[in-house]
Amino acid sequence: MNTANPREALPQASTAAGHPSDCLSSILALDLGTTTGWALRSANGPVAHGFVSFKSQRFEGGGMRYLRFQTWLEGLAQDTGGVAVIYFEEVRRHIGTDAAHIYGGFLATLTAWCERKGVAYQGVPVGTVKRFATGKGNADKQAVLAAMRSRGFNPADDNEADALAILLWAMETRGGVL
Repeated sequence: MNTANPREALPQASTAAGHPSDCLSSILALDLGTTTGWALRSANGPVAHGFVSFKSQRFEGGGMRYLRFQTWLEGLAQDTGGVAVIYFEEVRRHIGTDAAHIYGGFLATLTAWCERKGVAYQGVPVGTVKRFATGKGNADKQAVLAAMRSRGFNPADDNEADALAILLWAMETRGGVL
């Protein structure tokens, strides 16, 4: 599932759940970056996925992308009836300085938002995600895309594929506990 407005693709919180806490078993997986891949397993089971661009706009200050990311998180949490836990790809090394700074901004925004909202969060090392998806910890982007397609998903790009791999890892390993 791929959409220009990812919130349109998200399943709405079920009113049949009875109590708001019944909806809080949603799991969100993120591949943080200027183009952020996301995958969400809602409380009632379906998986929605896509990507959203937080590219800086002309005449925008440097912090606006992070404010838009925070607003997107707020809307996503509201639209789904709540998120219980967020898993994200934990990058320890970036090729370029700009990419490292941008990732750090998204990570700071995400973790601050989670702390403020009381949402659990956990980073998953890149090699763990790739090893889970493909069997190789140093697999390339195309291998992860192919692995997610072989599991019945149709990610539009590597960001979306990474988010799907993170979500499946979290579901199948219970967040690395198994």
